[in-house]
Amino acid sequence: MNAVIDLLRKHRSIRKYKNTEVPEEHVREIILTAQAAPTSSNIQAYSVVVVRDTGKKRRLAELAGNQRQIIESPVFFVWCADLNKIRTAIRLHEDFELRQNVELFLLGTIDTALAAQNAVIAAESLGYGTVYIGGIRNNPQEVTDLLELPQFVYPVFGLCVGVPDQDPDLRPRLPLAAVYHQEVYRQDGFERDIREYDQIMQHYYAVRKGGGKGGEKEKEWSREMLRRFDGERHRDHLHDFLLGRGFELK
Repeated sequence: MNAVIDLLRKHRSIRKYKNTEVPEEHVREIILTAQAAPTSSNIQAYSVVVVRDTGKKRRLAELAGNQRQIIESPVFFVWCADLNKIRTAIRLHEDFELRQNVELFLLGTIDTALAAQNAVIAAESLGYGTVYIGGIRNNPQEVTDLLELPQFVYPVFGLCVGVPDQDPDLRPRLPLAAVYHQEVYRQDGFERDIREYDQIMQHYYAVRKGGGKGGEKEKEWSREMLRRFDGERHRDHLHDFLLGRGFELK
């Protein structure tokens, strides 16, 4: 195992941070590394808004479901899918609207995710901890207004970055057999793999650093998925929000 693989496989979500600034030099290095990520046809359809202001972070924390780590992290990145810059580039040559469909929406979203993950790796290589904040999509219009995002831009997720003030255990992942398919998708054996993972997660919750007590330790991954998706639809508001931002989902 080389140093890069070792770093990647030691990733943990960090939700508590020391009161230590992240210098602008490091922020720029992180973003430059993000820009080195693969991008479809070199469209680079993403942008990132870096937030340090305490008041603005407090408001973003509220909008994301009162996630205090946003306030405590010295710097908060809001990663955005950005077709505005593509539209602007086209209009340097011809005055017509960018023709959109689901594919273009996906390109922007995927480009954003790839760039952000490069940023995570860069930040962790510099000794920082990180955690993604999907809750930024809880109230996307309010986030858009706060950050003054133009049409054809939407906030995909946030990212806390800072010096860790906790040392959590690594969270186990599914067995390799549950994600690795050769030549064709293999359905047989899934139940066995998931039951094996349920047992691993029960043990993890029982002994992890900072873990809960009693029933909180008796978590199974399959039951967590049931609780998360049983009859509940998540963030249905996003469809109308994205249409309002100029994205065409057809």
